[in-house]
Amino acid sequence: MSDIRELSVTRYIDAPPDKVWDVMANRQEEWFCPKPWRATVDVQEQRAGGRTELTFHGPDGESFPQNGLFLAFDEGRRFVVTDAVNGDLEPQGPFMVGFWEVAPEGSGTRYTARALHWTDEDLKRHKEMGFEDGWAMCADQLAGLCEGN
Repeated sequence: MSDIRELSVTRYIDAPPDKVWDVMANRQEEWFCPKPWRATVDVQEQRAGGRTELTFHGPDGESFPQNGLFLAFDEGRRFVVTDAVNGDLEPQGPFMVGFWEVAPEGSGTRYTARALHWTDEDLKRHKEMGFEDGWAMCADQLAGLCEGN
């Protein structure tokens, strides 16, 4: 794919793919926001077309709903979400399509998270929001949970 407005982060995690997948898909409240922020899972219909609704909470009382739709949910491999529509298929945003993927690598797992953006402005805004540091911290938090740190 060329000319894609993509931001991404990847990590080698020293844990088997099934463990990384389980934590990634089922324990999002523990890793999905960079600390001191946190996420609460409101609804997760883990299937293509299912609703995904989380709320991000900031250390100063901020609250940001993150509502969207699963485009794909491939058990043990990846989930893909968009904020272009909500769970009722009502248009909103759009800002991005997010991919969270795991793949075997050696004795561990390659974790990759990608965000594809609709416009150059959205890509720039996501960078300015701290994509690199924020998503890297989330990857580190995921790795820590999977590796037992």
